[in-house]
Amino acid sequence: MEQQKKSPIIAILTGGGDVPGLNPAIRAITIRALREGFSVIGIRRGWAGLIEIIRDKHVDNSHCFEVLTEERVNKAFRTGGTFLHTSRTNPAKVAKDNVPEHLKAKYNKDINDLTPEVIKNLSFLGIDYLIPIGGDDTLSYGVRLYQEGFKVIAIPKTMDNDVTGTDYCIGFSTCVTRTIALTDMLRTSAGSHERILVMEVFGRYAGFTAMLPTMAGVANRCVIPEYKFNIERLTELLVEDRNRNPSKYSTVLVSEGATFEGLEQMVFQSSERDAFGHAKLGGIGEIVSRKIKELTPKFNNGKTINIISQNLGYLVRGGEPDAIDSIVPMAFGNLALDLILKGVHGRLVVLKNGRYDNMPIDVVTSKKKIVNVERYYNTERLRPFYKSFEMQPLFIMTSE
Repeated sequence: MEQQKKSPIIAILTGGGDVPGLNPAIRAITIRALREGFSVIGIRRGWAGLIEIIRDKHVDNSHCFEVLTEERVNKAFRTGGTFLHTSRTNPAKVAKDNVPEHLKAKYNKDINDLTPEVIKNLSFLGIDYLIPIGGDDTLSYGVRLYQEGFKVIAIPKTMDNDVTGTDYCIGFSTCVTRTIALTDMLRTSAGSHERILVMEVFGRYAGFTAMLPTMAGVANRCVIPEYKFNIERLTELLVEDRNRNPSKYSTVLVSEGATFEGLEQMVFQSSERDAFGHAKLGGIGEIVSRKIKELTPKFNNGKTINIISQNLGYLVRGGEPDAIDSIVPMAFGNLALDLILKGVHGRLVVLKNGRYDNMPIDVVTSKKKIVNVERYYNTERLRPFYKSFEMQPLFIMTSE
């Protein structure tokens, strides 16, 4: 009797921070793949799921992966976050304490490269193609796997919109939408109390999430990681903005990675670092708020102006995706399947100059994508330039 041919298997994982739009991407990949004759496996908790598998068919590995169906993905796709869960695991740099129990005898260095185990686990699951969805950290390990000979198609995701090679990353539009809505909400309190409103937003190395809402008009000023600003100048501008405003308030968006003259490094919540070497940022908004309050008498006839300080944090990444983060993930997922059906791999699906396309996956690790200060940021006025919009992409400053 002729042996039945095995369906090719595609695996999907989501790594790094959650954003709205991940579940629509998972759904798009799964539904298209199933209809093209593939089977689909969802890897749980990002790269963590691929280092914790025990290669024994009699062992329950359901905490590491699940078989995806249309019913499963249709239930989840309208919601935010990722139903596959996520982590900041880097299999190439696993701390001794984080090595899975069944591998501790083999990997007992302070930092361990578990890539050989990842490759064996992919083979154990019978996976033919892997689609990681993430930012530059998550996708940099996707590049590593591709260099090791595995078939990888990457999808860019990050609220910061800072993955090199693409004008757009899943999650960015919803982040901007949420920032605009929350800023508008807080403006009523700032106006009622005649205060300066300081809002800290995400953005470790790139200031796109502060620039776009400011350009949209919800903030008077923004400070970004790409430019070390002068705190006295910022205070002077915000006092001027407040005094010109009939409602007597002004607003500034502060990227979490921003620094000012006299502050030598980014502000971290603690010294603990994740597997990609990043300490958790947070607190620059409070420091800026205190300094502005101290300096306001200098620019306000000797009178202190009180501050409202708010870290928007996870509020901008929670909840359901907006329209763009429902449409783009659908397109990215189908782009990935288009490539697989052509037998193409080692690519990053992208939006470039308003068109869907793909790039070599190693573009992710080629350089950092940051705001072009000279072109887009007015360092004297501490806000975006409003000029040269012709032929710019949808989000203006997202091209490289």
